Amino acid sequence: MVETLEKERINIYHKRNTCFVGIDMHKDTHCAVVIDCWMNKLGEINFENRPSRFSAFVEDVRKICGTKEIVFGLEDTRGFGRNLAAYLVGRKFEVKHVNPAYTSAVRLANPIIYKDDSYDAYCVARVLRDMVDTLQDAKHEDIFWTIRQIVKRRDLIVKSNVMNKNQLHSQLAYSYPSYRKFFAIIDSKSALCFWENYPSPEYIWNTTPEEIYHTIKPVHQALKIQRIHEIISMIERDGDTRKDYQPERDFIVRNIVKDIRHNKELIAEIDGELRKLIPLTGYKLHTMPGIDLVTEAQIISEIGDINRFPDSDKLARFMGLAPVQFSSAGKGKDQRCRNGNRALNAIFHFLAIQMVAVSASGKPRHPVFREYFEQKVKEGKNKPQALVCVARRLVRIIYGMMKTRTEYRPYEKTDDKN
Repeated sequence: MVETLEKERINIYHKRNTCFVGIDMHKDTHCAVVIDCWMNKLGEINFENRPSRFSAFVEDVRKICGTKEIVFGLEDTRGFGRNLAAYLVGRKFEVKHVNPAYTSAVRLANPIIYKDDSYDAYCVARVLRDMVDTLQDAKHEDIFWTIRQIVKRRDLIVKSNVMNKNQLHSQLAYSYPSYRKFFAIIDSKSALCFWENYPSPEYIWNTTPEEIYHTIKPVHQALKIQRIHEIISMIERDGDTRKDYQPERDFIVRNIVKDIRHNKELIAEIDGELRKLIPLTGYKLHTMPGIDLVTEAQIISEIGDINRFPDSDKLARFMGLAPVQFSSAGKGKDQRCRNGNRALNAIFHFLAIQMVAVSASGKPRHPVFREYFEQKVKEGKNKPQALVCVARRLVRIIYGMMKTRTEYRPYEKTDDKN
């Protein structure tokens, strides 16, 4: 009891001698508000988001705070505020990452809701003052930030290619009504070669099956001349599909094909960069069945340094996978969490689906996880709930692999109560 009181006294003394600097981050300029432990506003500083201006900003903060200690709270340490966070951490300041959800709660708690840069920075400072002991430290981690940027770039290109394929579907439906039966995948190498050389049936009628075969053969070694005849037969059954301005329509198809092929080359280059970067983190998630290069990169980009989380339960809460208690007057129950890192939540959800999947022959992809899934169903959980249990187990395993930086080792069946 005495020790607890002494710690509280020291904590109160420390807060009384500390200034809390909340910073609202933007692309071009930042707004900082300085408050004391009684939440009095001591000053406000607006400065440009340029490293050359950071030293002047720190001097302005020192003038406001005097001899008191300084703690900085940044709402965005991965985006616009990353350069400032790296600058402050590099100069041994205490810098905390403030979750935007906390500042939003402070703003909404006011009877009259304000929304401007100054008040946003004040809300960040309020959260910093109230939660300084529990907020995460802002760390300067170039490798995790870089992986995150590469993954975001890859996702953008993949989405662009999805749009391209949808456009290609739309264009081919006019010229080749049976085009879906030509190739298994519309953007495979053989399919792209066909669409580029023969964007409409007119090109088919101006050549021979043998010439078509020799055109596609270099990119599809298993191609048979019989398949070319089958495609030509389907085109004949479709009838006359000629339309006005057909050359312009053919141009569109060829242009889309070029864009798809170019995007695939970019994705291959990005995957090459990820193969070089990921080993530098020390993580070996790819050794676990079901986790490929892309999934590993996505997990690392969202989690970053695993030491941010003291245990797997904290990681599960971070991604919104742990249940939340809703109760009043002693009555209530655990409910599914709708908050947290939804991107990371989705990654583990789809990974859990892969782990419990069964092949067409009836063989489980991962027998241990499939058995665990069926066990939870027998215990009375429905399939979505059982899938959450699988995802939760994956969190524990992946957390352990990242914490110890070890490869995946199959584990023996245990009595796991989840």
